[in-house]
Order: sequence, then structure tokens, then C-alpha cells
Amino acid sequence: MIRLIWRFALIVAIAAAFAWLADRPGTVTMLWMGREITTSVVAAAGFVFVGVGLIWFFWNLISKLWHSPQTVSRFWRSRKSRKAYQSLSRGIIAAGAGDAVAAAKHAAIAGNGLADEPLVNVLAAQAAQLKGDRASVKRIFEAMTKSPDTEALGLRGLFSEARQAGDIATARAQAERAIKLNPNLGWASAAMLQLQSLSRDWAGAAATLAQQAKSGLLTGPEGSRKQAAMLTAQAMGLEDTDRAKALELATRALKLDGALVPAALVAARIHIANAAPKKALRILRDVWSRSPHPDLADTVARLKPGDGPDARFERVRDLVKEHPGGLESAFALARAAAHAQRWDVARATLEPYLADRPQARICALMADFEEAQGDKGRAREWLSRAVRAPRDPIWVSDGVAAPRWTPVSPVSGEIVPCDWKSPFEMLSEEPILTISEPIKAIEQPRPIEHFRPPDDPGLPDS
Repeated sequence: MIRLIWRFALIVAIAAAFAWLADRPGTVTMLWMGREITTSVVAAAGFVFVGVGLIWFFWNLISKLWHSPQTVSRFWRSRKSRKAYQSLSRGIIAAGAGDAVAAAKHAAIAGNGLADEPLVNVLAAQAAQLKGDRASVKRIFEAMTKSPDTEALGLRGLFSEARQAGDIATARAQAERAIKLNPNLGWASAAMLQLQSLSRDWAGAAATLAQQAKSGLLTGPEGSRKQAAMLTAQAMGLEDTDRAKALELATRALKLDGALVPAALVAARIHIANAAPKKALRILRDVWSRSPHPDLADTVARLKPGDGPDARFERVRDLVKEHPGGLESAFALARAAAHAQRWDVARATLEPYLADRPQARICALMADFEEAQGDKGRAREWLSRAVRAPRDPIWVSDGVAAPRWTPVSPVSGEIVPCDWKSPFEMLSEEPILTISEPIKAIEQPRPIEHFRPPDDPGLPDS
């Protein structure tokens, strides 16, 4: 539209110029080759205008004839490129549809016309994957890593191939290289974190999580929870060899996740071993108020090694009185009362939870009460109910139950919440229901320095 307006304005300007000359008559005399030529000013201007137009026309004609070989070459290149892009588009569609033959055919056509197009290599790799040609796939991705524009994509392809082949070392090397290339690559960071978790490299996983938080890939409560889980796993691995470092890590974990029971247990055990029971009690009470757990109550009861059952009962009673925790409080207090042989307190504590279907641990504890008081018939009755009772709470990670807390999923190897709740599935052949030992046997606890509740994720001592 703008071009049309400019052309119209030019015609109007030329017409106005000729009208202006026509209103001012005159003559133009020119001597050329011994002859004198006289004409009007308007005619002379017209000849000049036509002459300039002819010169421009012939100049363009000669220029086009001179550059015609290059023009023809550009036309054929453009036509070939257009066909190549059409083949590239059709090949990507065919690869997405799973048509390996069509994808390979269009990849070959596109490769002939688009040698420098990165998508051609992607299509060729997809076609080779569909055909199951792993050697070609690896060769294509390795070629892509040599170009700065496609290096990250090539590394991701090599990582996927190595992981599918079960070559964990190569997969980890490709992920590390990708992170060095670009720390903001989410797939590389997530893959590295998963590999570190599977290999129980808690320190490396914690460093990767810190890098994710720094890069903005991990934010909010989820990031804090994952970092706390890794710090706790580190602390549990160092508890027997480097208590100072383990305490530091557990304290950092509790700052990130104040309801993380295993971190509280590690910190409390170290404070108790360091003769600082008040610090341990403060941590245990704080976490109990957020997430009641029987191991917390057990550690509170054994806060001072050498104390008798009565002193342990008093500490547990103070804990549940200050921070009631429902069924967990009742179970902890009843068990402590049974150790102290305060049967009336134990029965009264569990009474509200006996009307419906009590959990297996409640039934087992009631069987202990009856047996300790000499009523073996009712003890057998409670044991029979325990077999059919709802399952006791246990650590559940990714829908799988395990007797110990674990920082990573036993299914995927990723860092997922491990919750204390009724299980859906058992991780191993170990039974969920364990009938407690007779009361007299429980009255002799081990020293607190060697006491390790079942929250250890099975970390090897280092």
C-alpha cells in the first residue's frame, strides 16, 4: 500500500513538472554533429525523461543477463531447500507417528538439502531409534556434541542411550558434562540427582540440590524438604564417625524441615552422648509437636541413661501432656506405663482406642498387659485380634512400606516424602506386625550411646 502511494505521488510530481514547463514556453537549441537542432523546452524535457528511462531499462536487462547463472543457481537451491524443509516436516511427523521407514526416507532427503540444519540430525536420530539402530543413534549424537549449537542436545541423547543400556557410569559422565555446559539444564540436574541418590552419594546429592536452588530450578517447600532429606541422610551416615559434623547437618535439616523425625533423632542422640540432655529434650519436644512418632517418645524416655522405668514414664507423660499427639501419645504413654507396671494408667490411656478396630500394636500391647497380670486367656484373645487388626503405621515412601526411614523412593530412586502412616505394600518379607517382648525383658534398655531406633536408612558405617 505504501509503495502504491509513493508511485502515485511520483506520477503526480512528473505531471506537475510538465504542466509547469508547458505554462512557461521557450526553446532549446543544441548543436550536434554539425547540425543545429531547435525544439521546445517541454519536448526537450520529454526526450531527456525517455532517454533516462531507456538507459535504466537496458542497464537492468544487461545486469540480469550478466547475473543469470547465479540467479538460476539460487532458484534451484531455493527449490531444493524448500523440498528439504518439506521432507523435514514430514519426517518429524512420521517419527512422531512411529513410521520408521518414512522417517528414515525423509531424513535422507532433508539431509541432502539441509546439511547445516540441526533438526536434520534430530530427525535422523529419531529414525535410527525407531529402527533400533543404536550404533547410528550414538554416532549422530556424538556428532551433535561437536557443535556448540547442538552440544546440549547431543549430550542429552547420549545420556538417554547410556541409561537405557544400563551404563550408569557413562550416563553420569554425560550428565556432569551437560551441567558444566549449562547449570540451568533441568534434565541434567534431575538426572544427576537421581543417579547420586541411587548410589547413596548423599553429599553429592546435597550439592546438586544446592545448585538447583541457586539456579532457580528448585524453590519453595519442596526444595527445602528435599535438601533436608539429603542433609539427614548425610548426618545418619556420619553419626558414628564424626558426631560434630553429623550434628551440624541434622541441625541444618531441622531448620529446613522442622517435622523431620530422623533428623531430630540424630541430633538428640548426639546431644545425649555429649551429656546435653536439655538440648536433646528441646529438639524432641519441638518435633513431637509437629510430627508425633514413637521413636521420639522412646528417645525422650531414655534421655538419661541409667534411669528406671518410673523416671522414663514421668518424662513421657510430661511430653504427651505438653504436646498431645492423639493415638501416638496414647501408645507412647501406655507403653511407658507398662514398663513402669502402672497398669491402671496404661489401660485408661488406651481405653478410648479399644472400642473400634484398634491397630495391631495396640492389640499386642493389651496382650502384654493381660499376660503380665496373669490372664493368659485374654492375652491370647488380644493376640488373635492383633493378627486381623489394621496395620500399624510404618515408613511409607512412594506407596511402598519399609521398616526404616529412607530419603529416596525405593521405586524410582528419586527424593520423595517418606511418611509415617499405614502402609499399602511391604518393601521386603519382614512382617509389619511384631509382637512386643514381655514387659520384664523390656525393662532393661541398652545404653543410650548404642541405642539406634529403627530410623536408619541402612547407611554403611564410614
